[in-house]
Amino acid sequence: MPRPRKCRKVCCLPHNTEFTPAKCSDKAKVIVMTVDEYETIRLIDKEGFSQEECGVYMNVARTTVQQMYNSARKKLACAIVDGLRLTIEGGDYVICDGKEKICKCGGCRKHRLANQK
Repeated sequence: MPRPRKCRKVCCLPHNTEFTPAKCSDKAKVIVMTVDEYETIRLIDKEGFSQEECGVYMNVARTTVQQMYNSARKKLACAIVDGLRLTIEGGDYVICDGKEKICKCGGCRKHRLANQK
C-alpha cells in the first residue's frame, strides 16, 4: 500500500492559470502544471529560495521539492519550445491560512495586509 500524499502549503493560487501561445489552435495539446509545482517554480526561481527552504515552507522534504521542481521545469520547457497551452490546476495543496507569525516568502496576501495595518 503506497504512502498517503502529504498536502503542500502554497501562499495563494496563481492569478493567471492559463497561458496560450499567439499561434495556437483550439485543438492544441494542453500541458497541465499542478498548483504545487507552480509554487516550487515561484519560490525557487522568483523568490530565490533554495530547495531546502522551499521544502520547509511547503512542509515537504527537499527531495519532494526537487521532484516537483524538475517536473514543473520540464512542463514549462515543453510548453515554450513546442508552443503548447499551459494550464495550472489541481495537485495536493493547502492554501496558507495566514496564522503563522512570519510568512517566509512574503508573497501571502494575508500577511502583506496584516503588515500594512
